[in-house]
Amino acid sequence: MQNYQVRNWGAAALLVGVFVLVLFGCSREDEAEGVTAVPPTATAVPPTATVVPPTATVVPPTATVVPATRNEDEEEEATVRQLLSNADLFEYKIGKAGGALTFATISDPLTFNLAIANDASSGGVLGYLFEGLTEVSWLTDEVEPALAESWTHSDDGLTWTFNIRRDVKWHDGQPFTAHDVEFTFNKIIYNDEIPASSRPAFTFRYLEDGEWTQGIMTVTALDDYTVLCELPVSFAPFLRSMGTAIYPKHILEPYVDDGTFAETWDISTDPAEIIGTGPFTIGLYAPAERVVMKRNPNYWLKDDEGNALPYLDEVIHIIVPDLETELIKFRAGETDVHGVLGEEYATLEPLQEEENFTIHKRGPNFGTTFLVFNMNSGSDTETGEPYVDAVKLHWFSNKQFRQAAAHSMDKDMIIEDVQHGLGYPQWSSISPSAGDFHNPDVRKYPYDIETANQILDGLGWKDTDGDGIREDDKGNKIEFSLVTNTGNSVRDRASQIIQEGLTKIGIQANYEAIEFGDLVGQLTTTYDWEAVVIGLTGGTEPHGGINIWHSSESLHLWNPNQEEPATDWEAEIDNLYIIGSQELDRAKRVEHYHRTQAIAAENLPLIYTTLSERLSAVRNIFGNTTPTLYGIWDTRYLYRTDR
Repeated sequence: MQNYQVRNWGAAALLVGVFVLVLFGCSREDEAEGVTAVPPTATAVPPTATVVPPTATVVPPTATVVPATRNEDEEEEATVRQLLSNADLFEYKIGKAGGALTFATISDPLTFNLAIANDASSGGVLGYLFEGLTEVSWLTDEVEPALAESWTHSDDGLTWTFNIRRDVKWHDGQPFTAHDVEFTFNKIIYNDEIPASSRPAFTFRYLEDGEWTQGIMTVTALDDYTVLCELPVSFAPFLRSMGTAIYPKHILEPYVDDGTFAETWDISTDPAEIIGTGPFTIGLYAPAERVVMKRNPNYWLKDDEGNALPYLDEVIHIIVPDLETELIKFRAGETDVHGVLGEEYATLEPLQEEENFTIHKRGPNFGTTFLVFNMNSGSDTETGEPYVDAVKLHWFSNKQFRQAAAHSMDKDMIIEDVQHGLGYPQWSSISPSAGDFHNPDVRKYPYDIETANQILDGLGWKDTDGDGIREDDKGNKIEFSLVTNTGNSVRDRASQIIQEGLTKIGIQANYEAIEFGDLVGQLTTTYDWEAVVIGLTGGTEPHGGINIWHSSESLHLWNPNQEEPATDWEAEIDNLYIIGSQELDRAKRVEHYHRTQAIAAENLPLIYTTLSERLSAVRNIFGNTTPTLYGIWDTRYLYRTDR
């Protein structure tokens, strides 16, 4: 039996560790990444889609900016070394109480029910309210205690015993106990009647008598402060996954029992009714205007002198219509932190001293942006109508068609024209920032119109009437809709570049931008879409992507909820994700996930665009900050130095 306990809570990250990927509508991907101080939540919201965290021990710009004389690889290596050094040298200081952190975001939350949220906008708000048994350090990316103060496990890793903190209360004053943990897993996450977004992380698949089967873990409250978890198989990222949010039994159990949980805590709910254990509550939500988080005066965490945390009184999300307005608010001094777009860097960089902020460079972001085609062969259960027209399904399901589309995507133009040189072409499903889990040797599709045309010609899909649009082998014009979300000028321009590339190879993509909430609904509920440019959050643990990559999952965007894998390559990825999660030898895990990336790059269910440089502009008015590979601060310890 092995045991683990950490007493230095000062090194803890913040809030719930997000363990599955979610859709995000902003294009400041670092905002959807954990740079914000609010680590993702158990719903699928890895680093949250809100903003970029500030830094305030006033780290000079030179702390992470690499001299321009170095080549690109040397710059990346030097940046990584500096960020690791920042984390190693960092020590928390005793802060001052009061004040607020303010930032702007283009997305309203879509729900207050974190358990069923699939979007980073909701998680970016609710991550302040809910916590898990564990959390992940923004300094080291290591798992640390949160609502559980310690744990032990059996030698085979199948039995885990968590000792629950005794000083935690829900926002309404009721004590937090092991029974809340048991309720969360047994009544919410494992409830087939509830579309819990964290269920994929806790569904264990394994071979039994030569057949793949699946099981769940047994979660039992042994007493008020002890939880026993029994797993059916080994699970490498188990402790990280236990950062999933825990919910109040005394409030939510009646709604679970009467079958109304999925309608509970919707966006019209009085924010005062949303009860968690986290450092903040929702004090105000004014749609399309702002969300104001208020300090929880009874939060359990204290600093080294016994002062109650968090130090800040408020965290304010100003909701703006577009990315341009985000910059205007920052330049006007109305916000404290800003995710810098490539096109903004040249303007903002020389203003750092004059306007009292620091820009931090932190390498490629974890979140991804991609083009995806709808390959869903199902039909609407009410109307009987297919989700995708049979003619278009024929195109989208053709691997060579997708490969031709990939060759028509001018990633260099996206980097130069949209990101102003501050970006990286993305070929693999896992970001280089994830370290050894990233496979740099996957198949690549350089921009090559001639090759793309040759591929389509080889299919017999040619422009037979000279109007510039190809017809398929049955004479149908190759024309479809291409959609992304509004308010996002970066994604809008990237989508236009994608459209232009498709036009050059004789494919007509009719481009339109729609509201983010409507787009999420099409992708996850109605399945009424053809081609979409969208983004997903990301992180350092590849298993967080199982809700995207396993064919049975609801965010397997191109063809979700499959009873059996539709293709051999999807079946292989399914198996590799399962094996990779159970393998405890890291080198072997790396091999498995490298293989999944190679298969994805060959078959292109998602055609990736580019990864932006993580650039964060932060007012020099905050203490307990430093840029690291994984974040810039823990909001609980953040304090203002200008008070």
